[in-house]
Amino acid sequence: MNYRIFPRTGWRVSEIGLGCWQLGGDCWGDMDGGDANAILQSSVDAGVNFFDTADVYGDGRSEEFIGRFIRECPEEIHVATKLGRRSHVFPDQFTPENLRACTEDSLRKLGLNTLDLTQLHCLPIEALRKGHVFEIMRDLQAEGKIRHWGVSVESMEEALICLGQEGCISMQIIFNIFRQKPVDTLFKKAEANGTALIVRLPLASGLLSGRMSTDQVFPENDHRNFNRDGQHFNVGETFAGLPYPKGVQLADELGNLLPDDIPMPQAALRWILDHEAVTVVIPGASRVDQVKSNARASNTPSLPQDIHHKLRDFYTNRVHNHIRGSY
Repeated sequence: MNYRIFPRTGWRVSEIGLGCWQLGGDCWGDMDGGDANAILQSSVDAGVNFFDTADVYGDGRSEEFIGRFIRECPEEIHVATKLGRRSHVFPDQFTPENLRACTEDSLRKLGLNTLDLTQLHCLPIEALRKGHVFEIMRDLQAEGKIRHWGVSVESMEEALICLGQEGCISMQIIFNIFRQKPVDTLFKKAEANGTALIVRLPLASGLLSGRMSTDQVFPENDHRNFNRDGQHFNVGETFAGLPYPKGVQLADELGNLLPDDIPMPQAALRWILDHEAVTVVIPGASRVDQVKSNARASNTPSLPQDIHHKLRDFYTNRVHNHIRGSY
């Protein structure tokens, strides 16, 4: 595993982290405690030291799994959580009292006295424009409940609103071969500002594994089943906003552009890591073998520039017009 410096913290974080949405057991199919612990342990064994979760994942279940694990783990793990999407808060009750209560709930479930990093969790753009939520985060930091704070956003417009906010050290974005807009709109600005970029959905909900078919059936409690067209939350969080049949088709086409000797998911992660503005990539994993595959991307050689050019053309000419949702 290779490591990168997380700007403005001094942390040395694994460039492949672990996204922990699936540990909630409510949006990626079932997840029991034994499987969750195995995924967390195999991640640490592979050199991962950055976990990303949220208070809303399984209504805190993901945080609880992580909390139990890190209490017994001798390795230093940096845990990032998120707040702002619980039903009594979202979409317009972002009061100091509510966000403080959410923070205290996360502290209790994770078993921590101070949160390493907490992120505003895809708040409506109107709340970001008003800006009072940023003042609340600064207050929580001054109170010692959080060490650092950042944001998780859906669109580049939201990202640019947050970028100049004092104290905002990190930005979590959707970025993958199917969603390349941040390269042009955000990367240089984030680097100049010293803002960490955390990349979620790097495999486009599994499309970039290259193993999905149009007749594939997903569990009832899997967002790839119930949010395929944005029925419950932003459509961009599922299959990167692509209609599922089109996404499968594009992934099949993509296989002809990537190196033959690198499995597609590792090549897709390597493509992201080839962008120096990226601090950490947080693929999820529902099985131990997926953890190991994801981690191997760190030591996969950088992709040749001609492949990068081909992938850029592929995005521009074949993918971009099919993306739905705020972007």
